Amino acid sequence: MQFGRTYEEFEVGAVYKHWPGKTVTEYDDHLFCLLTMNHHPLHMDTNYAEKTTDFGKNVVVGNYIYSLLLGMSVPDVSGKAIANLEIESLRHVAPTFHGDTIYGETTVLDKTPSKSKSDRGIVYVETKGYKQDGTLVCVFRRKVMVPTETYIKERGGEQPGRPAVSHHHPQTAPLRGGTSGAEPIEPSKKAEK
Repeated sequence: MQFGRTYEEFEVGAVYKHWPGKTVTEYDDHLFCLLTMNHHPLHMDTNYAEKTTDFGKNVVVGNYIYSLLLGMSVPDVSGKAIANLEIESLRHVAPTFHGDTIYGETTVLDKTPSKSKSDRGIVYVETKGYKQDGTLVCVFRRKVMVPTETYIKERGGEQPGRPAVSHHHPQTAPLRGGTSGAEPIEPSKKAEK
């Protein structure tokens, strides 16, 4: 399974459709609001939203949608990133409501080699988020510093830091009750004739 890309793997114009989508629940919205201390009643108070807003119901906080789309893009875009350098623009185009499902896709707009270090480059991408009916809800552009293949090879390959694990296992007696470890199974005695 691919997790991010090296500089060489990005092609200008490529579009990565992130999968799977995510259905946004009231719980998701409220938890994000509480974690980020955004207590605006548009997001948290159903009575307020129904009686005093143009939407007539709670609107999902936009920064959750942005964060969700950013996270969706990691396996395709920034899973190998050295650094996220800049969010150039962020637009919330349409509201998202509890129960909507968000899908994302990212387009590679440009890429430039680093001017100071030959083992990395900058990728410029635009991510768009859509609801289940195709409505565009969020668009953002960012610049990500990604490694070259040389950088990856010099720092431990595709899974740097992963411990080397021996796959040699000493003989152990099977356990009664599966692997939960109750008691060893005694070898059965041959039936006497």
